[in-house]
Amino acid sequence: MDRNPSPPSSDSEEEAVIAGDSIGSTVYSKHWLFSVLTKLIEIITPKKDEDSEVNNEEEEEMELDDDMENDICKVWDMSMDKDVALFLQEFNAPDIFMGVFARSRCPRLTEICVGILGNMACCQEVCIAISNHKNLGEMVLLRLCDSDSPTLLETSRLLLTCLSQSEVADIWVERIRECPSVYDCICFIMSSSTNVELLVKVGEVVDKLFDLDEDLMLDWIKKGSQWSVTQPVDDSPKECPTLKIVPCLLEATKQICSEKNSEGLDVYMHILQLLTTVDEGIQTIVQSPDNGKETWSLLHNLFCCELCQPDDPPIIVQEQKTLLASILSVLSAIFSSQIKQEFVKMEKNMPLIDSSIRVLRNLDECVKRSGDSLNKSKSEEPERLERAEEDFHLKIVKDICCELLSNMLQEMSKENILEGLKQGHLNEEKCSCVFQNLLPLYLSSVKSFLEVLREADPTLADNLGKNFPSLKLQI
Repeated sequence: MDRNPSPPSSDSEEEAVIAGDSIGSTVYSKHWLFSVLTKLIEIITPKKDEDSEVNNEEEEEMELDDDMENDICKVWDMSMDKDVALFLQEFNAPDIFMGVFARSRCPRLTEICVGILGNMACCQEVCIAISNHKNLGEMVLLRLCDSDSPTLLETSRLLLTCLSQSEVADIWVERIRECPSVYDCICFIMSSSTNVELLVKVGEVVDKLFDLDEDLMLDWIKKGSQWSVTQPVDDSPKECPTLKIVPCLLEATKQICSEKNSEGLDVYMHILQLLTTVDEGIQTIVQSPDNGKETWSLLHNLFCCELCQPDDPPIIVQEQKTLLASILSVLSAIFSSQIKQEFVKMEKNMPLIDSSIRVLRNLDECVKRSGDSLNKSKSEEPERLERAEEDFHLKIVKDICCELLSNMLQEMSKENILEGLKQGHLNEEKCSCVFQNLLPLYLSSVKSFLEVLREADPTLADNLGKNFPSLKLQI
C-alpha cells in the first residue's frame, strides 16, 4: 500500500456526532474504535485447541485480513490526533499492542501497531505513560531484532520520538544501555540494510543517543573489541565477534551516498563528528588502518568531488554548512591525531588544500553579501536575527576549515608546494586567501609555510611577504 487508508468516512463521522459517541472534540466514534480493538484482541488470542499446535509447530507468517487491515490503518491515521491518542491510552491500547508483539505472526500487523504507538507518543502525556511502562519499553526494543524493514522503520520512529522528549529521554537511554541487543541490532541494520529510509531513521536514533549521553557513546565505541552472544537463529547460542561501530557507519553512509540522500548524509556525518569529540572515538578510527583509510577516503571524496565545486555559486556553502562542518571536523581530527597513517600524507592530499581554499573564498563572499544586504535594507528584527544565526553557523565552518588548513600547511614540504603550484592547487591569489583567513590566529603555521615556499618559489614568497607585512620574516 502506498499510503494508509483515510479515517472513517463522513457518514460514520455524522453517526458518531448524532449518537454523542465522539472521541473528545473529534468526530471519530468511540464505538467504532472499541470494535476494532476488540477484533484485534480476538486476532492475538489463540483458541484452546490451537495452543498445542502453536507450541509444537514452527510458526509461519500470516496475512492480515483486508477489512481488518483497512480498519486498523484507519486507527493508525486517527492516532495522530491528541484526543484519540489519549483515548487509546485510557483504553489500555498499549497493553493490547504488547500482546500483538508477543503473539502476532503477521509482520504487517506488528508494523501498524508500532506505528500507532509512534503516533501516540507524539502526545507528551501519552509518551510519558508509554515510556514508564517497563515491559512495553523492553518489548519495543526487541522489535529492533525484527527482520521486517517496515516494522524496523516504525520502531526507529517511535524511539526517536521518545528520545526527543526531554521528560523521558533519560529513561530510554538507560533502557537501551541495559539492553545489549540494541547495539547488535542497530549495527546489523546499518551494515546490511539497503533500505535508505530505514538507514536514515536508525542514524537519527544513534545521533540522538550519542548527543544525549557521551557515556553510552563510549560504551558503543568499546564494544567493537569485545565478544558477545548474538541472538541465535536456532536453539543453540552462537558466539561471534560484535560488529564495530565505525565500519557499520561507513557501510550505511556508502549506501546513502549511492541514493544521493542528503538528509541521511548529514545525519551520518554528524555521528562521525560526535565520535571524534572523544579521544576513544578518534583512536577507533585511526588505529585501524582499514577504518582510518576508508573514513578518510570517503570524506575526502565527498569534500573534494561532491561539495562546493568550482562551478557552484558561493551561496552553496550556506546550503551545505552543517555537512561541511561535520566533514571538515572529522578530517581535521584524523589529520591532527598522533597516529599518522600513510593515507594522510600531504603528497596524496593536495586537492584537499584546494577545496578548503575554495570553501574559504565562498564563505568570505557570503559574509560580505550578507553584510551589504543588511546595510542596504531596513530588515525586520526577526530577519536580522535569522541572518545573524546564519552567519554564526558559517563562522563555525570557517573556524574548522582554518584549523584543518593550518595543520596541513605545517606538514607541507618543498616538493608538496612545487606539485601544488604545478597542478594549480596553489597560486598567489589562493595563498593570499589562506593568509587573510588564518592570520593572526595561526601566525606560526603561516610563517612555517612561507619559509618553505621561499625555497620552492622565492618570487611568490616575496610578493606574499609584501602583502602581509605583519609576518615580519627575514629574507
